[in-house]
Amino acid sequence: MILCWNESQGSSIHSHSESHCFLKVLSGIVKEELFEWPSDSREESKMSKSHEAIFEENSVTYINDSIGLHRMENHSHSDKAITLHLYSPPFRSCKTFDERTGHVSIAPMTFWTKYGKKVLQNDPSTQDDDVVEVTENN
Repeated sequence: MILCWNESQGSSIHSHSESHCFLKVLSGIVKEELFEWPSDSREESKMSKSHEAIFEENSVTYINDSIGLHRMENHSHSDKAITLHLYSPPFRSCKTFDERTGHVSIAPMTFWTKYGKKVLQNDPSTQDDDVVEVTENN
């Protein structure tokens, strides 16, 4: 999928549902923050950041759930960024995490046709070649 990032826009901290994720920066500069998985205890605690990296245009990076969780953001306050994400296998939801508490939520991915129609899961009226994927970042 291709994501277009507005100035300073970022994702939540998230997993990759046991998939491999390859990311290439097509335009701009993005920052990746890696986090350790929260403990299995029910106690709330701030998530631990393990690494931070900056990726410029044409940089490529990789993550999977065994490496950790991450958050991506457009590192620029004045320019937009574009990134290409390849997932194997594809997934329809991931886990998102509250940095302050480690609380986990399930976030469904949202798919749209190239004509702007939202696709419902298992909708036989939409063919795969009509579908583009968009994640909704808050």
